[in-house]
Amino acid sequence: MSFTKKYLHLLTLLFPILLLGCGGGSSTSGASESSITPSLIEIEADISSNLDAYNTNVDFTLYVKSNQLKAFVYSTGDSNEFVSYASGSTSKLVASVIILSLVNEGILSLEDSPQNYIPSWPSTGNLAAIKLKHLLSFTSGLSEAPLCVYTANANFETCVDNIASANSLASVAGNEFYYSPSHLQVAGLMAVKASGSTSWQSVFEQFQSKTGLFLNSIYDLPSVSNPRLAGGMHWTADDYMLFLEALYNKSILTPALIEQLSSDQLGDAAIGNSPALNQLNEDWHYGYGAWLECQGSPFDCTQTERISSPGTYGAYPFIDFEHGYYGIVAREGAQGTFHEGIDLFRAFSTSLEDWASMK
Repeated sequence: MSFTKKYLHLLTLLFPILLLGCGGGSSTSGASESSITPSLIEIEADISSNLDAYNTNVDFTLYVKSNQLKAFVYSTGDSNEFVSYASGSTSKLVASVIILSLVNEGILSLEDSPQNYIPSWPSTGNLAAIKLKHLLSFTSGLSEAPLCVYTANANFETCVDNIASANSLASVAGNEFYYSPSHLQVAGLMAVKASGSTSWQSVFEQFQSKTGLFLNSIYDLPSVSNPRLAGGMHWTADDYMLFLEALYNKSILTPALIEQLSSDQLGDAAIGNSPALNQLNEDWHYGYGAWLECQGSPFDCTQTERISSPGTYGAYPFIDFEHGYYGIVAREGAQGTFHEGIDLFRAFSTSLEDWASMK
């Protein structure tokens, strides 16, 4: 049951007429009629009205679904759920799940080290102690990102060698959380080598074929041949929602792996670089490619209520386990507007929780 902005007002006006025609509100003609209640229409109308008044200079789409099989879509301007947006860091969760799908198949292990698959990777010192679990939790010690990560004509595999060189003084794996693109570049090359593929594009295509997900999306920044896995996708909100739905329903990874993805993987690691702390003043922790939105004072990350993967252009995908819904604020603002999609979501989160709870 999906309501877009342009149809919601009309449906609200027509509902009393439809209700009279059904004999005072009792209907046995189908689930779609019986599941529509005045309170649900009222709360959707209220959310839309408040979104109308929300002050933003960037077109956006808010798309949410609940475990009650409801959907709500609201768009402004030229935005809709089928517009392609640059991902920013929203691609971190996607890349991590693609790599975890290979763990799911037994092709990779979270205990594997880069040198198991990358012959040029150092076999001694701190770099040799890195494991895939450290790379996916950003605790590998790889804080430095060489220019090749951002260069279209760079070679993906050679760039991983450059990452090793740039991080020759890396801290001990597991000691520090550092939000950096280098972790996923190395993990991505491990996935390429372990799966017998020729490129990340090939790994991604295999994932698309097996899951039917992200069929209208691509890793193409800075280029298809040298994608930045931590921020190099273009996706549509519709594609991302199908992905979130598959995660929520545990249909693309085992429940055990999803539990690990959404559990605190930082342990005693110090926080070296955290945009959640620096830009939001939030002491969020990290799972595998996902922020854990820890709550309370002091912050409690022992039980995950919501995971997310916000991006630098202000897009905000999330899964709220506590309230049983998931969704995305799809937008592409200026670089560094990381907080704006989160701010928009927070302005309506209470209403969305009420909406999600309705049957």
